[in-house]
Amino acid sequence: MAGLSSKNIKTRIQSMESTKQITRAMEMVAAAKLRQAQNQAVSSRPYFEILYGTINEIARSTRDRSSPYMRKRQNGSVLFVVIAGDRGLAGGYNNNVIKLCLQQMDGKRAAVLPVGRKALDFFRSHGIPRHTEFYSDVSEVGVSECFTMAKDITKAFGTGIYSEVHIVYTHFASVLSQSPTALKLLPLEPVEDPLTPIRVDTVYEPSIEEVFSAIIPEYLGGILYGAICESRCSEHAARRTAMDSATQNAEDMISHLKLKYNRARQWAITQEITEIVAGSNT
Repeated sequence: MAGLSSKNIKTRIQSMESTKQITRAMEMVAAAKLRQAQNQAVSSRPYFEILYGTINEIARSTRDRSSPYMRKRQNGSVLFVVIAGDRGLAGGYNNNVIKLCLQQMDGKRAAVLPVGRKALDFFRSHGIPRHTEFYSDVSEVGVSECFTMAKDITKAFGTGIYSEVHIVYTHFASVLSQSPTALKLLPLEPVEDPLTPIRVDTVYEPSIEEVFSAIIPEYLGGILYGAICESRCSEHAARRTAMDSATQNAEDMISHLKLKYNRARQWAITQEITEIVAGSNT
C-alpha cells in the first residue's frame, strides 16, 4: 500500500472533498459572472464591429493621407494595450494573451498599457516600459474609463510619442473557445474588401485634421470597451472551464483513494484474521 495506512488515506479523502467543494463553488461563481459578462459582450459586439467597419470605410474612401492618424511614422515607440485578468485560476487565459503580446513586440521598441493586475504584474516584473499603471483592475474599467484611456492614447500618438498603437485582448467565441487576438488601431490602415466598392471621395469640413481629431478618440474608446467586454467574458469562461476540470480531477482522485482505502481495510482485516487463526492453532 506504498506505506499509507487507512487513516492516512481517509485524511487524504477528506482533504480532496474540501478541495472539490471549493472548486465547485468557484465554478458556480464563474458561471454566474459569465452570464452577466456574456450579455455585455453580446450587446457591445454590434457597436464594436460597426464602429470598426465604419472607420475602415472612411479610411478607404479618403485619398488625403495628410492626417497624423493615417500617416506612417518611423520614430516613436509602439504602444500595446494589453487586457488580461485580475486573478489566476483561469487556465491559460492570462498566459496566452501575454504570450501573444510578447510575440507582437518582438524586435520593436515597445511600451505597454496594461489593463488587469496580471498584465501589470508581469510587465512590471520584466521591466517593460509602461504608459500608465492606472488601469490595474479590469473589473473596474467601464465606459468612461475607456474613453479617458482613449483620449490619453490619442494625445500621446498625436504628439509623436508612439508610432503605432495595438490592442491585445481575448476574443470570446464560446464558453469552450476563447482566442487571444491582436488588432492594430493606429495609424489607420484601411483593409481592402473587393466585395465592397469604395464610395466617392469623402470631403471633410472644416478639415480632415479637425474631423479625425474629433472621431478618433471616440473610435478608440468604443474599440477598447468592446475588447474589455470580450476579455471579461473570456476570463470567466476560462475560469469556469478550469474549475470544472479541477472538480472532475478531484472526483477522480477521491474515487482512486476510496479504492485504495477499501483495499487497505481488506488487507488489515485479512491480516487480523490470519493472526487470529495462527494464534488459535498454537
